Amino acid sequence: MTSAEPLPAPGHMGVDYEERVDFERLRRYRLARARQALESSECGAFLLFDFYNIRYVTQTWIGGGLGDKMTRYALLAREREPMLWDFGSAARHHKLYAPWLEPDNCQAGMLGLRGAIAPSAGLMEDAVRQIRGLLEDAGLADEPVGVDLVEPPFLFEMQRQGLRVVDAQQLMLDARQIKSRDEIALLTQAASMVDGVYQEIVEALKPGVQENEIVALANKRLYERGSDQVEAINAVSGERCNPHPHNFSDRIIRPGDQAFFDIIHSFNGYRTCYYRTFSVSAATPSQRDAYARAREWMDASIEKVEPGIGTDEIAAVWPAATQFGFESEMAAFGLQFGHGLGLGLHERPIISRLNSMTEPVEIAEGMVFALETYCPASDGFSAARIEEEVVVTRDGARVLTLFPAQDLLVTHPHFP
Repeated sequence: MTSAEPLPAPGHMGVDYEERVDFERLRRYRLARARQALESSECGAFLLFDFYNIRYVTQTWIGGGLGDKMTRYALLAREREPMLWDFGSAARHHKLYAPWLEPDNCQAGMLGLRGAIAPSAGLMEDAVRQIRGLLEDAGLADEPVGVDLVEPPFLFEMQRQGLRVVDAQQLMLDARQIKSRDEIALLTQAASMVDGVYQEIVEALKPGVQENEIVALANKRLYERGSDQVEAINAVSGERCNPHPHNFSDRIIRPGDQAFFDIIHSFNGYRTCYYRTFSVSAATPSQRDAYARAREWMDASIEKVEPGIGTDEIAAVWPAATQFGFESEMAAFGLQFGHGLGLGLHERPIISRLNSMTEPVEIAEGMVFALETYCPASDGFSAARIEEEVVVTRDGARVLTLFPAQDLLVTHPHFP
């Protein structure tokens, strides 16, 4: 991909008159990347609990209220098809509607709902015994098992039954790092949905509205437009801007407030992290200056992005923590910041002065990540926050987040 090629936002459905997202090609790509990670490792199999990894390998998903309870798990063994253990009714649904999985490989499973069912009930013991039997049948029981996330009692049970456990999360994050054309299309579509929401936020952002009303508006419009999960909306205004609280409240927005928002949602699993900052009714010189500096840092970091550079080179264009009021890079982490986007909100590469200066990652074509800058205003309470999502092409960065952000936008101005 070059920086001149279009990045389509393909819409919400397949059609017969255009090539859009090819989900079968997407499924093949993701499974092949996971298999490649397995084959290049010391492991005989990966046992996956992270529900982003489960989706990547099995191409299945259920709602976050169940999917993050450490009960779903998948096994990817060498030269074997993926196996999935899921809530019983979900497993039956997969057999009907997920034909890329072998029907017998979709099984009901239950481990305890993060400890609500005590390990003494034996569910974990039975599950490990079954997994060990499958590995023995495949001739892999003596090979290490890579695990991404695990509850301590399950880990202890694996060890008690003689399985050697190693870390698979690093390998799976590496596998997920380079995005296919279909993944990039889904990430672009997700961003395009937020473009439209910001237009509605600008129209609604006036004195008297509350932060939580903007959050409600964003949630409603995203779900109406086809979002499968609105993970979080930050809405921060007035004196809450500095320090950044990373949440929203019921604060009433007033004339002259600076306000910023972060919209985090997913379309077919692929996420956004998309900040924009506005001033309400009017902007002070202090607010305009903070915004100009945040934009300058953003533009400098985007300009740096190209295949072959290190993440330390991107982080180096951002100010050190002590330059904008923090005592250390740990205290300022997440303010001048970059992070990979995909099925997870924080994938590789993670770009910051905290980690990138000592352990840089090489930027590669096909990476998609968000870049975030933050600048406190000299008035002591306002601040500007900007975020752009970029895809790395062979000759530079393409920006996915298109709602205008070069200059500070004043909503509903009451006077020049």
